[in-house]
Amino acid sequence: MANETRAARLENLWDDGKAAGMSESELLLYRSNLLGSDKRITNYGGGNTSAKVMEKDPLTGDQVEVLWVKGSGGDVGTIRMDGFATLYMKKLNALKGLYRGIEHEDEMVGYLPHCTFNLNARAASIDTPLHAYVPKKHVDHMHPDAIIAIAASADSKALTQEIFGGEIGWLPWKRPGYELGLWLGKYCEENPDARGVILESHGLFTWGDTAKESYETTLEIINKAMAWLDARIEGPVFGGPKVKTLAAEERRAIAEKLMPKIRGMISETEGKLGHFDDQPAVLEFVASNRLHELAALGTSCPDHFLRTKIRPLVVDFDPEHPDIDGTVAGLPDAIAAYREDYAAYYERCKHDNSPGMRDPNAVIYLVPGVGMISFAKDKATARISAEFYVNAINVMRGASSVSTYQGLSEQEAFDIEYWLLEEAKLQRMPKPKPLAGRIALVTGGAGGIGKATAFRLAGEGACVVLADIDDAALETAKAELSSVFSKDIVRGVHLNVTDEAEVARGFADTVVEFGGLDILVSNAGLASSAPIEETTLDLWDKNIAILATGYFLVSREAFRLFRYQNAGGNVVFVSSKNGLAASPGASAYCTAKAAEIHLARCLALEGASAQIRVNTVNPDAVLRGSKIWTGEWKEQRAAAYKMSTDDLEAHYRERSMLKRSVFPEDIAEAIYFLASDMSAKSTGNIINVDAGNAVSFPR
Repeated sequence: MANETRAARLENLWDDGKAAGMSESELLLYRSNLLGSDKRITNYGGGNTSAKVMEKDPLTGDQVEVLWVKGSGGDVGTIRMDGFATLYMKKLNALKGLYRGIEHEDEMVGYLPHCTFNLNARAASIDTPLHAYVPKKHVDHMHPDAIIAIAASADSKALTQEIFGGEIGWLPWKRPGYELGLWLGKYCEENPDARGVILESHGLFTWGDTAKESYETTLEIINKAMAWLDARIEGPVFGGPKVKTLAAEERRAIAEKLMPKIRGMISETEGKLGHFDDQPAVLEFVASNRLHELAALGTSCPDHFLRTKIRPLVVDFDPEHPDIDGTVAGLPDAIAAYREDYAAYYERCKHDNSPGMRDPNAVIYLVPGVGMISFAKDKATARISAEFYVNAINVMRGASSVSTYQGLSEQEAFDIEYWLLEEAKLQRMPKPKPLAGRIALVTGGAGGIGKATAFRLAGEGACVVLADIDDAALETAKAELSSVFSKDIVRGVHLNVTDEAEVARGFADTVVEFGGLDILVSNAGLASSAPIEETTLDLWDKNIAILATGYFLVSREAFRLFRYQNAGGNVVFVSSKNGLAASPGASAYCTAKAAEIHLARCLALEGASAQIRVNTVNPDAVLRGSKIWTGEWKEQRAAAYKMSTDDLEAHYRERSMLKRSVFPEDIAEAIYFLASDMSAKSTGNIINVDAGNAVSFPR
């Protein structure tokens, strides 16, 4: 943390005006959200907060002391009132009489539901005793990088004393749980003037008599640690740079080559989503002399470790003499070696009652001179895992500069990773959705069918890239999907399907954003209507360019990526009833749509050996939400049938065998079927979604 890179101090965001009139529990929520808003204080899902509040007992009507504490699995930055567990303090104190000693501390978690106040269904976390037994009304437990840098130093006790004197205490490493709660309570009783405690290799506890005092104490202690580190870290860190850092465009190009290859190799049992991070803190670390040494030590804080695994995989890449093909060729051996090492770690450390070995693949991949790639079962987890490793980098930066950095011992790390309580939490996780871990790119994604398809795929767990030439509509569609799902799973790319270079860039952006591709929905379109005598060459070429050449270009790029990723793939064409049945006055459109269908058949033949499936959905007369039907096409089709534009929908409905209108969601449903494993043994097929039209029956 050389002088020029010193971070700004934490700002006091407490607003007395906002806090006025809040109840104690509301002040707890306010404080929690403020603390969680800054990743330098604690990362997503990390840390917890509590308040001891006098409440009316619903049975007796008496005033009783109740512990409000962040519930299991919550995030202080985004928590709401229903995210807190509430427990009777009298019952929590009574648990001390049931405690049978450290060998039995895990059984104490089973007693916590018996302490629940007011039938609150929110599960209490393992850290509940740590908050309960601190004799202060308001308690914060945070994981600030600056504090953990001290806590993870070999001489952390001495450093704590040097920095804070007696106002902040120190406790040796102990896995979170009931015993540590008793330790913390005992420390507070013996040191009534202390304002907090640093837990070795773990984090910070601070407290106060009011919510505001607790919040301000937390900020004050973290800022003091930051200032102390800044004053002592000068010059190069991590032993200085060993290799050069590539330019941003080169880094992105390397990530584009590595991510789908790694993803294909580690997604054998479940789909993985990727995240690329090349922020300055990461680049400083991955270009340094001590990269391999420090990476091998793993992380120290349990929250960091649970997200990032025992250690990262350092990819064999030399930015001084870039050979990406050689690096890619070496990935299978590197990944196999990591798996073998992980399996050996499991065998060395397992207990008789340990859960079976989980996924042996790395979560974090460090690429010298390029950045960090992370993979997890969903995009949010991949991103958050990367954020946690950035925290770990910051911790190693500070600790290794002022002392000797130490990670958790291998056995301690294993005992946390394969903790039976952690396993029970994993078993309670909801079953993954059908498209979890998969990535879809939808061309024409901002239109009626494209947007409906994106919603359908995202609703089943897929990450979705919306590709469209209409930037305004694209931004609107992105915002709509993000508001329903999350920003993590939605991206947008400007993509003209007739531009070869732009198509390549769109797929490259998809790879770097999510790690690869599983599903291509080729849906970009237009429509035109004119008698053959009035069909200009420009009109003919425009139809062929978008509906035939465009489908060819995006399919070719998808096939290249699918084969490179080596994990199969899925292409769904959105063609038209007109591809099978001619319509008057639309020769250019019908011909181009027929070309799409035949292209799909050709691709189904070519892709089968690589487990690439190609199928087609044929809509008809999808008027609602369609950009095609808002312009000349609607007027042209009405003229062709000699009727008013207002009569078109009824005309198409009555023309159908089922006498029903067809909507974008109907097409999306067929696309989802073909994109999912429900159709895993189907390729080269056509599904008509046209309410029944005999002339377009596939033959």
